[in-house]
This record gives sequence, C-alpha cells and structure tokens, in this order.
Amino acid sequence: MLKALRLLMLGVFTVAVLLLGGLFAPYRGFGRETYVDIPKGTGTREIGALLARAQVIRYPWQLLLVRALRPRARLQAGEYRFVDSASVPRIFDRLARGDVFYYEITVPEGSNIFDIAGLVQESGLMTQTGFLNAAAQARLVADLDPSAPTLEGYLFPSTYRITRRTTPDQLVRQMLDQFRKEWKQLTAKAGSANVHDIVTLASLVEKETGVAAERPRVASVYANRLRIGMKLDCDPTTIYAALLEDRYRGKIHRSDLASTNSYNTYQHAGLPPGPIANPGRASLEAALKPEQTPFLYFVAKPGGSGSHQFSAEYSEHQKAVQAYRHAQSKAGSAR
Repeated sequence: MLKALRLLMLGVFTVAVLLLGGLFAPYRGFGRETYVDIPKGTGTREIGALLARAQVIRYPWQLLLVRALRPRARLQAGEYRFVDSASVPRIFDRLARGDVFYYEITVPEGSNIFDIAGLVQESGLMTQTGFLNAAAQARLVADLDPSAPTLEGYLFPSTYRITRRTTPDQLVRQMLDQFRKEWKQLTAKAGSANVHDIVTLASLVEKETGVAAERPRVASVYANRLRIGMKLDCDPTTIYAALLEDRYRGKIHRSDLASTNSYNTYQHAGLPPGPIANPGRASLEAALKPEQTPFLYFVAKPGGSGSHQFSAEYSEHQKAVQAYRHAQSKAGSAR
C-alpha cells in the first residue's frame, strides 16, 4: 500500500514537473512572426485556443493553468504581435498588460488633408476616401470655431498609434483632440485669440518656410499686410485653390494666379476662408506672436538654403527678386 502511494506521488510529481516545465520553457511554433487578434469579451479558454492555433503556445490548457495561478489578472483585447519564443507566463503577462501591437502614422507639419488621406491609405488600414469622408462629416471643430469650413488646420501633425480596429472617425478624433491639447497650452501662454484666424495664418506660415527661426518673421509680413489691407499674395494659397479644384499639376500657372477661387490670395485681400494645411506648434506660436518688423515682402535667398530675404520697401524687394532669379538662371546654365 505504501509502495503504491509512493508510486502515485511520484507520478503526480512527474506530471507536475512536465506541466510546469512546459509552461516555463520558451516556445515558438510559428515562423518569422505572427499576429493574434483577441476580440473584446473573449474568455481565457478561447484566448488559449487562438494562441495555440497560431502556435504561440503548445496547448490551450496551458493558458488556463496560468490563469488558475493568477485568477485576478485581466486579459486585454487587441491585436498582439509575436516574434520571439516565450514562455506561457510571459505571454500571459503581455496579455494582462495590454501590450497590443500598434501601427504608427506620422503626419508631417504642413500636411494638408489630402496628404494625410494618402498617408492613411499607404498604411493599408484605412482608405483615402474613408478618411476624407470622416473628416468631412465630423463637426467636432464647431466648439473651436463654428466658421471653420472643414477640419483642415485642426488635424494636428504628430505621430499617431492606431490598430486594425481604429476607424477613420476615431483617427480624426485623435488628431483633433491633440490639436485641442496643443492649442490650450499655447493660449495659456499667449492669451485668448481667434482660433480660426490664427490657425489660418499659421498654415500660411507653415507652407512658406521650413526654417523654424523665420516663422515669426514670415508671420509678421502677413500681419503687416493684413493691417494695411494689402493682398497677401501667398503662393501656397494659390496651390491649395488649385488642389481643391483638382487642377494642380506641380507648378503655378498664370491661370492659377488669375483664379477667382476664394482661397487665392492673389485675387482676394485678407486671409483665405480657412487653413490651407495643418500647422505645427512652431507655426502656431509664430501666428500668435509675430515678430515686430516693418517688412512687407520676402523672397527665397539664392543657394537653396530655404531661408528668405525680407524687405520693407518694394524697391528693395525687387532687387532681392532679381538676385534670386539671376542665381537660378546661372545655376541652370551651369548644368
């Protein structure tokens, strides 16, 4: 009897060792990588089956065994990416932490709504049309300024983490929420301001220069022109007008400058009806607090540095324009 009991205990011990050994031994039955999507509300038994089917763990019951050891842990839904071999407790820990896999979409400063739609389509997670429709239908911006014609300007450029389940509406909301956060911080320092006018001006500044130090100065040129009722003559607004009418082909033509589209600031004084792109924080700061200057004009400096020559008088500006054109002509003939 005693001998039989000892054999039984030995058998139980052996099984326990095998079970625990299987739990703590790293395992990977899949190839290079695999993804497991766990729907919301999925129970531990079903999660174990999903993991076993993807060959992340050997058997579904292994996850149940770890669950018995950690009954209070909450396994979170989402898509998980598995690359390396791992023990069952380690995988359980990932599920409990909600270490889900995210895709990152980086929206550069100065991107317009069409650029962003192209980026999300490239991700393969959303269609360009789906994003544009979501942006067109969203009226979340109304609490910022009811006069905003679209969400252009309010989709803050940043890096966003999304999953396969993220909808276009949800991504639009994320971007708008980020804008609200940035705007609140900026106006806490600069004081209250007309959000629509500032964002519109900031979008012009963003598109005119990539040199961060110049942005307050570019903003000053437009602020000075607005103050005296002078047309802004901003090339990027002409391009945006052409984009809206689906006729922009990479260059500004005379017909573009002559367009009566309300966004064309060569034909209409004052700010355009709305932003022409989504400005970053630096451009928003520049629009909120332009540099105090007498400048009314600017043109790119020769050499391709991206910086500009600023002038207060038209005669000075003409000289700067001629110098730029001469340098461009000389560079072209040297090729």
